Amino acid sequence: MRVEFHGAAGEVTGSMHLVEAAGKRILIDCGMVQGSPEAEARNFAPFPFDAAGIDALVLSHAHIDHVGRVPRLMLAGFDGPIHAQAATADLLPIMLLDAASLQENDADRSNRKRKPGQPKAHPLYTRGDVRNVLQQVRPHPYDHRVTLFEGVELVFRDAGHILGSSILELWADGRKLVFSGDLGMRNAPILRDPAVVRTADLLLMESTYGNRNHRERDATVRELGEILDAAWRESGNVLIPAFAVGRTQELLYWFARHWNDWDMSRWRIFLDSPMASKVVQVYDHHHALFDAEAREVWRGTPNPFRLPNLRVTETAEESMAINRIHGGAIVIAGNGMASGGRILHHMRQCLPKRQTRMVFVGYQAEGTLGRRLVDGARWVRIHGHDVRVNAHRHTVGGLSAHADQQALLEWYAGFDPPPPLALVHGEDLAREALAGEIHERHGVQAVLARPGMALDV
Repeated sequence: MRVEFHGAAGEVTGSMHLVEAAGKRILIDCGMVQGSPEAEARNFAPFPFDAAGIDALVLSHAHIDHVGRVPRLMLAGFDGPIHAQAATADLLPIMLLDAASLQENDADRSNRKRKPGQPKAHPLYTRGDVRNVLQQVRPHPYDHRVTLFEGVELVFRDAGHILGSSILELWADGRKLVFSGDLGMRNAPILRDPAVVRTADLLLMESTYGNRNHRERDATVRELGEILDAAWRESGNVLIPAFAVGRTQELLYWFARHWNDWDMSRWRIFLDSPMASKVVQVYDHHHALFDAEAREVWRGTPNPFRLPNLRVTETAEESMAINRIHGGAIVIAGNGMASGGRILHHMRQCLPKRQTRMVFVGYQAEGTLGRRLVDGARWVRIHGHDVRVNAHRHTVGGLSAHADQQALLEWYAGFDPPPPLALVHGEDLAREALAGEIHERHGVQAVLARPGMALDV
């Protein structure tokens, strides 16, 4: 068995790893690169391998940085099966159709502004390309051993990151490869804890927060309540960039849990995402994947997805109308790194206002607008306009969907014996810190994967 790294190797987005085993070529993830315009331009580059020679694609979960280039892979010649956990398979059309729509709109906008002699812009892929992808998807339950090919077997284990997120266990050539996917935190709301895996001949492990620990979740939730209370006292709006799958559901969960003590009925809550209602339906179909406490909350009143003051905005006109509200609104909108989507329109209007509270609840990748704001930028450019940042900024790291350093170390310690590993899905500072801790505790020297690097299992 041989593994080649082609994405999320020294960075957090663009997950893509090629496994050669039993005479077959299996691609794990085919994610979109996210961040600066220069980084995202890499999505148009040819794949560093023959896409037509890939026999199967396996997806760890439905976030765009893990699935966002799948239609591009098919355009390049791939026509094999796409294996995913059942909830991931249900989320996939929502995520990819939205991504295609954004790509088409961006291309149309560029072409309307195109000057004579400039080349015409084309989307990375279209909604029609996505529909071709969906015909190839093969859904699987957790904990069921699947035969991909003769001599190649796969199991999806619960990773506790988002609905359907998976740890992948792959057996071939008498060896076992484990890919952590993106791991969630233990005792996080809604989802079950990440599954414990005991053995591996090689482990590919994420390292997004390999150099830091989150605040205790109870303290984080209290902080969120305090932020909302301060915003209400100052008659401001609260803007929360959040991806449609993961942090959005957790935020609504906490609003429901603290409905009375946070006096949530006084707010106007907007879920400004065309995807939101569709994602809610997928969550409603997969209650069996919730932890026991979340199932109880979903049966209670108010239901997190049916808060009496929650409005899901579908149209652009409904979204624009939110900006006429000058206080008392909580706006959850995509995307989570503030590098595109509807949140940008609200930020352009609200960032100059001192009573605005800007709340970041997820990882902000290098080169994104969200990262610049978290790092303290006083001016940002949005849709070609320079915007002064007077708003209060809050990084609520304890709500992250990613395991922190301590959680990653505890999960790795579950293996017996400690396996050799390659660290992926992390910037170098995070990977180096995590590698140092693992070496000190277990005597294992981690490989820091680089694009084009190959390892034999």
